[in-house]
Amino acid sequence: MKIVNAYVKPHTLSRVVEALHRIQGVSGVSVLQMRGFGRVHSLHGSEGADELGLLDPHDKVEVLCRDALAEAVVAAIETGAHTGLSGDGRIFVTAVEEVVRIATGERGEEAV
Repeated sequence: MKIVNAYVKPHTLSRVVEALHRIQGVSGVSVLQMRGFGRVHSLHGSEGADELGLLDPHDKVEVLCRDALAEAVVAAIETGAHTGLSGDGRIFVTAVEEVVRIATGERGEEAV
């Protein structure tokens, strides 16, 4: 199993989610609204602004999937989030050792 975490620009989120919906076997997607900066960032805060004024909005997309779907998930996110401009985001793919569905006690791929 894999967890795919992607940081994307908010205006590309709907395209990313639509692309993920089209993948047979993706059982769910989580989205978190975040603020941060990466290698390319702007200092758009004004004098007296708190530290959040220096952070750009991003959306974090999380998808837990079977190994066989990971590449399709990455491709869907990459296609949906691509604008061709610096700061389009990043995708991280990490192996997941165990998953437990709390309601049923199912473990492993059955819990995905």
